[in-house]
Amino acid sequence: MKKSLTEGSITLSMLCFALPLIAGNLMQQFYNVADTLIVGKFLGAGALAAVGSSYTLMTFLTSILLGLAMGSGALFSILYGAGEEDRLKRSIFTSFLLIGLINVGMNVILFAQIDRIMELLHVPVEIYDMMREYLVVIFAGITATFLYNFFASVLRSVGDSFLPMVFLGVAALLNVGLDLLFVIVFEWGVKGAAAATVIAQYVSGVGLALYGWFRCPVLRPGKGHRKVSLDIMKELAQFSILTCLQQSVMNLGILMVQGLVNSFGTVIMAAFAAAVKIDSFAYMPVQDFGNAFSTFIAQNYGAGKRERIQGGIRSAVITSVLFCLVISSLVFLFGRQLMLIFVQPQETEILAEGVRYLRIEGSFYCLIGCLFLLYGFYRAMGRPAMSLVLTVISLGSRVFLAYMLSAIPAVGVVGIWWAVPIGWFLADAVGFLYLIRFLSGRPSQG
Repeated sequence: MKKSLTEGSITLSMLCFALPLIAGNLMQQFYNVADTLIVGKFLGAGALAAVGSSYTLMTFLTSILLGLAMGSGALFSILYGAGEEDRLKRSIFTSFLLIGLINVGMNVILFAQIDRIMELLHVPVEIYDMMREYLVVIFAGITATFLYNFFASVLRSVGDSFLPMVFLGVAALLNVGLDLLFVIVFEWGVKGAAAATVIAQYVSGVGLALYGWFRCPVLRPGKGHRKVSLDIMKELAQFSILTCLQQSVMNLGILMVQGLVNSFGTVIMAAFAAAVKIDSFAYMPVQDFGNAFSTFIAQNYGAGKRERIQGGIRSAVITSVLFCLVISSLVFLFGRQLMLIFVQPQETEILAEGVRYLRIEGSFYCLIGCLFLLYGFYRAMGRPAMSLVLTVISLGSRVFLAYMLSAIPAVGVVGIWWAVPIGWFLADAVGFLYLIRFLSGRPSQG
């Protein structure tokens, strides 16, 4: 169902578009968390550490495909807002072809270099075999991730955030059921948890692809659109490659931090694995709101509605900050109860470190909420390079400070936790200063 975001109430338009997005991605997090929850409860701390580290790696790898799809989606939204249907269809075909080829290349490299990748992550000897067993299966789901994210971006670019949510909901329920079956009943261990996730991913990815192709003919490229043109490739490169780099740099920084966390041993790894899941749930709504805001900006930029863009910025910042204040309070107050979802009460060291992480990160969710809005704005306005700059500032300072502070004996692992909000703050400061300058001199589109 197509929906224009260029008319009607600004706040209501963004919220109505964002809510299915938020619900869908919360469900996606839910079936990611299902692995961690069931593994932590039934297979122990070692398996929890192995699956948690694998999750960080997979987030980085899939961010490459996600970034390419998100960047293409920004261009699709602009073309839809401008009413250029023919160019939109040609862009969809070219983007699918290029991202599909990248997906094939990634699969070949990952399976060939799995041991080298694990060496770079400094995986402890005691969980090495377990983590490798999990990764061999989970890598098989990368193609499904490509299919889902690409077709979800296509549908969202024209204002349909509901159907991607539906397919994720089905996959989430399937994943939980298969997790329980494979891990508890069949006793397949971490391999079973990975298989459950991969099957669920293919249900959502292939299902959404088939729906988009057969039920949305207005977005299906015809014979005349199925050719690669140089000008469209340049446009896609401008949006997709830099957005891909932004997503990859963001998750590469997190992956580097994961390697540092691993050097502190299994207890810290397990605490980090559980706390990061809670963290992801907590700020996922503002991340998705930032993506909805990006679609709103892109459609209005394509339609040349400058005043609506400025109104959208004010509304989005207020909405995001208010939500983050509520979530920060809840995470700070109930950090231990949240950790107990993943960790047994007798694991006191893991619980204590996880709670400390959550209280540090959770106090500053307003900063990451604003940063997601800045990412979305610059991507939608054809300035993905600025999103990349902000990511480098945020993650670069995080990685630098994490390694520097954690090396101080009096600080230790807590330095890794404090490095995160400091990086958010520095990126926000640069992003908002540039935003003021950008808006004061930016002409409207069209």
